[in-house]
Amino acid sequence: MKSLLSTAILVLSLLILFVVSAALYTVSETEQVVITQFGQPVGEAVTAAGLHVKMPFIQQVNRFEKRVLDWDGPSTKMPTKDKLYIVVDTFGRWRISDPRLYLERLKDERSAQSRLDDILGSETRNVVAKHDFIEAVRTSKDRKLPVDQTLQTDGPSTAVAMPAIKKGRTELEAEIYRNAAPKIKDYGIELLDVRFKRLNYNETVSDTIYGRMISEREQIAERFRSEGAGEAAKILGNKERDLLEIESEAYRKVQEIEGKADAEA
Repeated sequence: MKSLLSTAILVLSLLILFVVSAALYTVSETEQVVITQFGQPVGEAVTAAGLHVKMPFIQQVNRFEKRVLDWDGPSTKMPTKDKLYIVVDTFGRWRISDPRLYLERLKDERSAQSRLDDILGSETRNVVAKHDFIEAVRTSKDRKLPVDQTLQTDGPSTAVAMPAIKKGRTELEAEIYRNAAPKIKDYGIELLDVRFKRLNYNETVSDTIYGRMISEREQIAERFRSEGAGEAAKILGNKERDLLEIESEAYRKVQEIEGKADAEA
């Protein structure tokens, strides 16, 4: 009888310990928790670190990051307003601002990254398509372009004029952020920042740019050749004029000498 009572107490103690351990859970400083019951969120998200209590067995702990997370978008080819194709690579930073809404709409980080791909990719295409190529690649509209001193001449310039910068790359990034942030917020996510990581010329655009550079240099070379031919013609003309003057002066002197000789004879 005594042995049976001891066994019962031991079993009861183990059962209580098991129930208590199933009812307690901890939250670290870097995470936040949403409790679900039969798959549905219960109560508000738990964001305070420490020891917490839930109903054992029927309630589950869903843990989410509290730290800032990175989004690295895929490289995508897209057109600019002036019909040039560039390859755009973007990145951003985000965090889970509403864990319960995040759980209801997305479930996990993989789904969140996919949704960010869709929204940020779409807004990037929309913004790039509304602006000329130069707006996307130039950081500042006030930046002065370097000048090749070897091409400086006193004559009229044949260089291709650079279009005026209205916004610049930084403003385009801000526009993408303003358009995307409200849409992303609907998924319990706060978008912190979005930037262009890399902008590469499409092969067709590169050929166009190189062709433009070659054309500009050819125009300058042709002007130099034209000026050289003009100078050569000018020098040749001066030479012929000087020769005529010398011949005329010599003929005049010959006539004077012959005249004096005839007079003396």
